[in-house]
Amino acid sequence: MSGYSTIRIDTDAEGVATLTLARPERHNAMDAAMIGELADAAAALGADDAVRVVVLTGEGRSFCAGADLNWMKAQLAAPRAARVAEAEKLARMLKALNELPKPLVGRIQGQAFGGGLGLIAVCDVAIGSLASRFGFTETRLGLIPATISPYVVVRMGEGRARLVFMSGRRFGAAEARELELLARAVTEDELDAAVAAEVTPYLACAPEAVAAAKALVRSLGPVIDEQTIAVTASRLADCWEGEAARSRISAFLNG
Repeated sequence: MSGYSTIRIDTDAEGVATLTLARPERHNAMDAAMIGELADAAAALGADDAVRVVVLTGEGRSFCAGADLNWMKAQLAAPRAARVAEAEKLARMLKALNELPKPLVGRIQGQAFGGGLGLIAVCDVAIGSLASRFGFTETRLGLIPATISPYVVVRMGEGRARLVFMSGRRFGAAEARELELLARAVTEDELDAAVAAEVTPYLACAPEAVAAAKALVRSLGPVIDEQTIAVTASRLADCWEGEAARSRISAFLNG
C-alpha cells in the first residue's frame, strides 16, 4: 500500500502488515494528516484478505509523542466547531483501529505520550521496550485525555487508570506493564522477537474465526459509539476554551 505521507505499510509473504508511524523527525506526533491516513489505513487493512495480522509501530526514537505542535497551534486558533470536528476525527480513527477485524499488535519503543497512549490502548496486545517512557501529559497543558479515554479505561480499568490518568506524571515500561497498558516489557534487543512471538500463533488460525472472536470480545465490553465520541469531543472542546489551557498551551508553544 502506498500514497501515504505520514505512515508506511509493509506486508510480508505471510500476511503480516507492519503499520509504521513515519514522522521520526517529529517523534511521530499526530497531526490532521496522520489521523486521516491512519483511519484510511485501518479501512484498507481490514478489507485486505491477504493481511492476517497488523503490527503497529513508530519509526525512529519514539513510538508517538502525542499531538503535533503545529496541529495544536491550529486548534488554539480554531472555533469550537472546528475543534470538535478534529477531536471527532481522532476518536473515529481510534475506533477504526479498535474494531480492525485483524489482530493488532503494538511494538512500542521510546516515548509514548498523550494520544500515543490511545494508539497503544486500541492494540489487542502491546509489547514495549524497557527503555520506553509513558505519560498522560494532557493535564499539564490544561487539557484532558478525552478522545482516548474510552479505550484507555477499557484497557487499564478505572482503578488503574486513576493512578496515572490525571496527574500527567511520566512512568516507565515496568509500571506500564503493571497498569496493563503493556502486555510485556522487554529489552530493546528482545523487542522484535517478542513481537514475533505474539504474531506467529495467529498465522495458524482461521482468519474468519480470529475476526469473529475479536468482534465477540468487543461486543461484551463497554459500548464505544457515536454518542461516546460526541461526549468526549465536547469535553475536550470545553477544556480548549478555558483560560488554563489557553495560557498553558501558549506558554508551551512559545517556550
